[in-house]
Amino acid sequence: MARAYDDPCGLARALNLVGDRWALLIVRELLLGPKRFTDLRRGLPGASQSMLTARLAELEEAGVVRRRRLGPPAGVRAYELTEWGRDLEPALLGLARWGSRGPLTSSAQLSVDALALAMKTTFDPAAARDFAVRCQLLLDGDSLLVTVEDGRVDVVRADAADPDLVIRAGAGTFRSLIFGGVPLHAADVVVRGDGEVAARLLRLFRRPTPADGPQRRSECFQLPFRWRW
Repeated sequence: MARAYDDPCGLARALNLVGDRWALLIVRELLLGPKRFTDLRRGLPGASQSMLTARLAELEEAGVVRRRRLGPPAGVRAYELTEWGRDLEPALLGLARWGSRGPLTSSAQLSVDALALAMKTTFDPAAARDFAVRCQLLLDGDSLLVTVEDGRVDVVRADAADPDLVIRAGAGTFRSLIFGGVPLHAADVVVRGDGEVAARLLRLFRRPTPADGPQRRSECFQLPFRWRW
């Protein structure tokens, strides 16, 4: 772990625990539930195995992450957030919302968990008035349940017994649907249910407004297509 800040402020104390590189992205990957080490590596391909192992050990020592056994039928070791670790979600949502207004600096694909976080941070409650749906979202082998009700959205890793809508697509394709303006009929996607309901669901997520400043003028105005999640 990096050298600690000699500062009693709560922010400095938080950064002492989760301020190192990859720490908050590990938390992001665990917000929807426990994951095996191999699944964490798939969601964070830029982190080396040794780096990921070290960060997990530090977060476990700090009480943010813990190990557990998944099963039956197979008893495999996985990592999950502690209750204290889950308390980081509002902070991650705020940081993601703030950071999304800056210039895009990577062409890499979003992980499924990063896409779920992006959905939460870009959800437009005003556009969801008088609209309710339970959508089973199948993305690259991951199963998410998206629930919209009373102007709120919830995204969890779960299977619904009888969803109103099922959408199956690659994570990159779904990203292009909600943030890239690609219409349903032009995408490689399977929809089971009312197509109009699916189209309205996709319109509930708004691309962030770029922040003012030199970076906005130099990149956003010249390359508007790069402003996407």
